[in-house]
Amino acid sequence: MITGATGLVGRHVAARFREAGWRVRVLTRDPDRARRILPGIDAAEPWDPLRGRLEPAALAGADAVVHLAGAPVARRWTRRVREEIRASRVDGTRLLATRLIDAAPRPGALVSASAIGWYGDRGEAELTEDVAPGEGFLAEVCRDWETAAGIAAAAGVRTVVLRIGIVLARDGGALPRMLPAARLGLGGPLGSGRQFWSWVHVDDVARLALWAAETPGIEGPVNATAPEPVRQAAFARELGRTLGRPAFLRTPGFVLRLVLGGFARELLASARVVPARATREGFRFEHPGLGEALRDLLVRR
Repeated sequence: MITGATGLVGRHVAARFREAGWRVRVLTRDPDRARRILPGIDAAEPWDPLRGRLEPAALAGADAVVHLAGAPVARRWTRRVREEIRASRVDGTRLLATRLIDAAPRPGALVSASAIGWYGDRGEAELTEDVAPGEGFLAEVCRDWETAAGIAAAAGVRTVVLRIGIVLARDGGALPRMLPAARLGLGGPLGSGRQFWSWVHVDDVARLALWAAETPGIEGPVNATAPEPVRQAAFARELGRTLGRPAFLRTPGFVLRLVLGGFARELLASARVVPARATREGFRFEHPGLGEALRDLLVRR
């Protein structure tokens, strides 16, 4: 059972599970739309996380629940947007975890999304899953988000929390938004450019979700980021190199803050996150390096 299956990561996760031989059902606010977008799914069940509507029977008997639902973060943060981001993650996860433990039979595992926003702005420090949460709006949301998923863990359901980094994909997310400026040679550093960006290829996120569902010994937080985080200026140069364009025009931090409000802080923050748990447990990334990942997404077809 997958929530958020019509989103960018959700579409790739659903496809990966189906390729691995799983029967895939989804929880969605719009079952008809989900069936159109995901024609290979076995069923689309209704839920409304913001109104607290979810029948435990919809979850009964699932081998695993992969919870990816949440309102978009990459936009200007107004008060209303902040409330939507928090409610869609914290309230939705609390509802899912509560209904999950009431289901009969209970699902075997919960794989719940979180984000590297957990760590906040941590400068040069290398961040593994053992590091305490940082400061700021997203760090607070991630803390409460993971606490909500912990309801299932406390009831004895094997629970994995994926702290997802900047997802790179050709069909949505951050990368397509960067391309217009980058193709004009304007995709230079943001702010100082010295901040670490912890990125991940969308295929590796989907593989991590499948690995977490299928690996009985995995519980707790798992950083869903590539093994090689890079400084933002290096990211911009690598993107420009992949496109055959320069990347020299710096965007000052104050301009980002004017345009994006509080979200600019996340673009300028430094989070040098490494997937220590996944690496230690034997997971192998298909796209560990940024240059190869960008070529896979932008050059190969």
